Amino acid sequence: MPLGLEGVSERFIVHGGARLEGVVRVDGAKNSVLKLMAACLLAEGETTLTNCPEIGDVPLMRDVLEGLGCTVTIDGSTVTVNTPKEVNFRADFQAVRQFRASVCVLGPLTSRCHRAMVALPGGDAIGSRPLDMHQSGLEKLGATTRIEHGCVVAEAEKLHGAQIKLDFPSVGATENILTAAVLAEGTTTLYNAAREPEISDICAMLNSMGARISGIGTSTLTIEGVDKLHSTVHEVVGDRIVAGTWAYAAAMTRGDVTVGGISPQHLHLVLQKLKMVGASVETYDKGFRVRQEGRPKGVDYQTLPFPGFPTDMQPMAVGLAAISEGNSIITENVFEARFRFVDEMMRLGADATIDGHHVLIRGVDRLSSTPVWASDIRAGAGLVLAGLVADGDTEVNDVYHIDRGYPRFVENLNSLGADVRRVVD
Repeated sequence: MPLGLEGVSERFIVHGGARLEGVVRVDGAKNSVLKLMAACLLAEGETTLTNCPEIGDVPLMRDVLEGLGCTVTIDGSTVTVNTPKEVNFRADFQAVRQFRASVCVLGPLTSRCHRAMVALPGGDAIGSRPLDMHQSGLEKLGATTRIEHGCVVAEAEKLHGAQIKLDFPSVGATENILTAAVLAEGTTTLYNAAREPEISDICAMLNSMGARISGIGTSTLTIEGVDKLHSTVHEVVGDRIVAGTWAYAAAMTRGDVTVGGISPQHLHLVLQKLKMVGASVETYDKGFRVRQEGRPKGVDYQTLPFPGFPTDMQPMAVGLAAISEGNSIITENVFEARFRFVDEMMRLGADATIDGHHVLIRGVDRLSSTPVWASDIRAGAGLVLAGLVADGDTEVNDVYHIDRGYPRFVENLNSLGADVRRVVD
């Protein structure tokens, strides 16, 4: 945890030079489980989620839900949410401030309680992520919304179906509109909806609760409102970003890693880029294998909503490009502040030039160790991967970020042949 919150500071010491080899399995997706937990607010009774990742954000979401009146039990990879008949509509600042995903309770609370007061959330320092589209979507469904005393407030005597088109396929806005529309009167059609696998996952869970959502996996979702939902049991979809991290670690260390627990279709472009750098990629029903012989080749990337290259994989792309042969241009189209991570990569010896939302990287043979600081979950993972291909020992600080998104990160790396130590001060 960050120094100042718990009085404890932790860092990783990464010994460079390891070649990663072996098998690793990914757990459920961070970007899905938190939203599924929030969706449990929609139905009275006990809902069980399996294949949950054991990460720092799951207990944080438990705190949010318990503040709303739920009882939440975490038992390894199983999370059970018991939702009462009457739910509190206020998500307080203390619980919400620590992570961005907490805003996903806005839709369920507006739908179930007809009012919601959710403190504006905190989270990773990767750029502004306003709630305009969340509010606009709820307003089209019949709610009134406002920002008041540091909270987003939504109120509605009754929600009704609507035709809604998003200006951008925002994952968060899609989720909040979905969870509000499932109990609205009439039919809602959501155009330019996000298509991420995590959206399909929440749609599948909602349908298992009695919702009527069609068009799953496409940019147009149709939601026929129902009177009531019921509790369910649901398995969380595999984490494509964690899987992609192991894939890029294999390529960076010229290794041979097999990743299980994930559909390769959720990483089609990510794996395609690895083929372009010279890696051998084999795909299976629920996994893939990445082998890299020789120095990778530089390729260009641009982040886009799914099925484009994920913004969450951008730090790993930067790390790979930094030690590849030739030049790479990486364009960030989603979060404007994500390139602050590049400054830390340059401390490790990466040859990079930032120009607006582009970064030009000229590959070098090897990085050089130095202390660096993680600014968000994926930046932290990217810095650890960079440490694997640096000379000497790289010290990665503020690793509580990594713990929020990667279960057993050090243990998994070391099982593949890395030498990474967690140091607690």
